[in-house]
Amino acid sequence: MSAVWYAALLGVRRGWTELRQSFTTGQDVFGYVLWTVLLIVPLYLVRDDPLEGAGISTGAFMLPSMLGMTLAFTGMTTTAQLLAIEREDGTLLRAKAVPHGMVGHLVGKIVMVSGTALASMALPFAVGVFLVDGVARQGGGALLTLVWVVPLGLLATLPMGAVVGSLVSSPRTVGLLMLPVMGLVVISGIYFPLSELPEWLRTVGQVFPVYWLGLGLRSALLPADAVAAEIGASWRHLETVGVLCAWAVAGLLLAPSVLRRMARRESGAAMAERHRKAMQRVG
Repeated sequence: MSAVWYAALLGVRRGWTELRQSFTTGQDVFGYVLWTVLLIVPLYLVRDDPLEGAGISTGAFMLPSMLGMTLAFTGMTTTAQLLAIEREDGTLLRAKAVPHGMVGHLVGKIVMVSGTALASMALPFAVGVFLVDGVARQGGGALLTLVWVVPLGLLATLPMGAVVGSLVSSPRTVGLLMLPVMGLVVISGIYFPLSELPEWLRTVGQVFPVYWLGLGLRSALLPADAVAAEIGASWRHLETVGVLCAWAVAGLLLAPSVLRRMARRESGAAMAERHRKAMQRVG
């Protein structure tokens, strides 16, 4: 086994260990529960409101949509946040000092964030499926759709999260990025069908993966008649694959060069300078 593959294997083990630890750490468990509550409360409030022309409730529409949003958020923002934090506290610098350490470190983060995304989706789904009718009753076809939508969603968001995390100056900057992200949710058809928005907002929403992940999960978890609420009354699987693949390719092309550039710039002096600026802000 080559040194690079061995480092990647160690990264998988490290990522799995970190993921298991997150399920037993109070702060992380609270985060999973809080996210579930934030999703379930609005779902509960509209669980019986009918969605006109779709034969389902607004709650049934929202549940798979919010799962897609969760996948996109976790893939992009969690990856970016972790990279920014670990660059500031010196973790990346220590990984850089070990032969192929960056390979193992990044593989570990991919495993950990992917597992976090799945867990963050599983909890709201487990609760929501008991609150709303008409979700997850499609049998084997739904499972087949999930098998390609979820991995493709991770491929579309994780590399872009790594790019953002490599470019931002501090973890606080990642937090500020949540403001435009929340605006993106509004125009991504998460809480109501995208077809209800003006044409130009529909176009903007369809550029980003959040809408397509929501659409893909709705196609897997909702009855066939629910397609009436979608643009063109179609699940648009080919377009979903195309847009998510485009984001995945762009991220996979950008991430290696951006990460290498970030790794080259990491040094003890750079980390000390970041700590000095952080202390000035505190003071």
